[in-house]
Amino acid sequence: MKYVLVTGGVVSGLGKGVTASSVGVVLKACGLRVTSIKIDPYLNMDAGTMSPFEHGEVFVLDDGGEVDLDLGNYERFLDVTLTKDNNITTGKIYQSVLEKERRGDYLGKTVQVVPHITDAIKDCIESVALIPVDGKEGPADVCVIELGGTVGDIESMPFIEALRQLSFSVGQDNFCLIHVSLIPVLGVVGEQKTKPTQHSVRELRALGLTPQLLACRSAQPLLDNTKEKLSQFCHVPVANILNIHDVPNIWHVPLLLRSQNAHYSILKQLDLLSIATTPDLEAWTRRAETFDNLTDYVKIAMVGKYVGLTDSYLSVVKALLHACIACSLKPSIDWIAASDLEDDTALSTPEAHAASWKTLRVLGFERANSAEFDEQTPNPVVIFMPEGSRTHMGSTMRLGSRRTLFQTPDCVTSKLYFNTQYVDERHRHRYEVNPDVIGVLEEAGLKFVGKDETGKRMEVMELPGHPFYVGVQFHPEFKSRPGKPSALFLGLILSAKGQLEGYLRRHQNGS
Repeated sequence: MKYVLVTGGVVSGLGKGVTASSVGVVLKACGLRVTSIKIDPYLNMDAGTMSPFEHGEVFVLDDGGEVDLDLGNYERFLDVTLTKDNNITTGKIYQSVLEKERRGDYLGKTVQVVPHITDAIKDCIESVALIPVDGKEGPADVCVIELGGTVGDIESMPFIEALRQLSFSVGQDNFCLIHVSLIPVLGVVGEQKTKPTQHSVRELRALGLTPQLLACRSAQPLLDNTKEKLSQFCHVPVANILNIHDVPNIWHVPLLLRSQNAHYSILKQLDLLSIATTPDLEAWTRRAETFDNLTDYVKIAMVGKYVGLTDSYLSVVKALLHACIACSLKPSIDWIAASDLEDDTALSTPEAHAASWKTLRVLGFERANSAEFDEQTPNPVVIFMPEGSRTHMGSTMRLGSRRTLFQTPDCVTSKLYFNTQYVDERHRHRYEVNPDVIGVLEEAGLKFVGKDETGKRMEVMELPGHPFYVGVQFHPEFKSRPGKPSALFLGLILSAKGQLEGYLRRHQNGS
């Protein structure tokens, strides 16, 4: 197995996830099979119990894993299906070591960070790297590992040490380190400063890891003298100093890497030049340029609890983007805080309340509520699932890929999926539509056209006669891909532009 490690320095939020994903895209374009691992040094077992304000959205995988949003980037960029094991956390590592200690697996030895924690990290990385994620048999050629956080963080030290040991054990031809750093510009002079990157690389080298490539983030392209200075003080060849400057959209990042021959430097380090092909990024180039040249917009009102941080809804935003590009449109999203729609807000900030309700046209039900918001409501339309846990939060939801059976082929949802029988989508919920009110709702005009395999749990709701009134229990955004938009998000955008009926007719006729 060949490993590419992506680390970050100076500050967080530099785009290590996009860089790691883009490296994977370029290597895949060279004909190699690629898998990904994200290491998160926090003590949580997974991202499932963390507030979106802490780390952005919780991304859900087919196997029910609640993981960091960077795994969503990996899946979208590489078009793979990852597992919960592809997200390694400090919590998972320590739990596995402590379970072994309780079983007596260490035969009375003193359990320590080195070697026991570091060995567990290495074993985990090596075993997860072998899991096929692209639908083919056998392991991938290259595993791209992203180490979360910033070099020097206390919590990441065991992982740094484990990765140092891993690089030594697999050999230099099987390990490539890319360090992502910041090149700031200070003052009116506009000089590109290299000192933060120098210090970051020095700290990394002091910990036993030497970067073969630098990925430098900057607002503008790096100057030649800046690259030469970085090369001199960071011991990295000028040809291996990559500049990831600001671009119109993130689909340009793989193209930036290719234009700077990043693939050649990585393949040379990993001794893969003999089996790799010239990178074919024609589809990526077309997609990036198409988006840049779009001029027509579609306006979308987006209501959410966590709109203060748009990463809280990253997959929804990406799904809207994929659908819009398929319709030759750019999305224009109006963010609406759900709290601005509440009655209390009408008194405290009447302007925000009035503006939010004016933006939306919502059909309300008198005295109805969700048991999540009002446990004493006399008309609970949404209830806590009977099998859910009220004492534990982590991994207790209805999670992962589940099958939804369509009750009729003559519904918008089944037509959009081009499947009259079923669809498999990812779930993450502990509340559901109250089965006792289904009959009343359907008499009022709503139709539940999709149910789970038991026939008791509602999955898809439609309002006949409405341009596009569709509600689903699952999260279709998690499986949306560039060039392969989610069916329901595509339906929303088509309907907004008055093109849905024509689209469905064309596809029903086989065109």
